[in-house]
Amino acid sequence: MKRSSRFMRTLTANLHFYTAQMEQAPVVVFAAGELVGSGKIAEITEESVKIGDERFLRAVCTFKYAG
Repeated sequence: MKRSSRFMRTLTANLHFYTAQMEQAPVVVFAAGELVGSGKIAEITEESVKIGDERFLRAVCTFKYAG
């Protein structure tokens, strides 16, 4: 039986962000198709996601599971 992988699946709903944060899952962040950040989610607001010491705007970035 093949195990379902989340690798490179996009986080879209609040549930995805909070699950990734609780599980300490690594995520990657893209803006305009370019990789701009990666790491574990430290904080989530309606407007942004904090990864490490950087904040990324949810409206302009795409967040994906890295592993």
